Amino acid sequence: MTKLMSKSELIQKIAGQLTDKVTRDDVKEMLDALTDVGHEELRTTGAFLLPGFAKFVVVEKAATEAHEGVNPFTKEKMMVAAKPASKAVRARPVKAAKDAVS
Repeated sequence: MTKLMSKSELIQKIAGQLTDKVTRDDVKEMLDALTDVGHEELRTTGAFLLPGFAKFVVVEKAATEAHEGVNPFTKEKMMVAAKPASKAVRARPVKAAKDAVS
């Protein structure tokens, strides 16, 4: 597996694809603003669409009660701790992103 692109590498690549009118600082500012808008939308509406890439949605995870389980290594019975309800963010790729990788 290849190394993931860092934020500075992403900024450099975007700035390189745009004309000389846009600087790295402009791209960084735009990327930070996009992140802030995305976080705010997730907090208020529970969804954020990044056109042509993905739709991010907040999903509710239900609470679980403590229950008895089996340790997969030793095959001994054990108690699995209860977990409180929580929220998670899921990314659902849009058709354009799916088509880009197939």
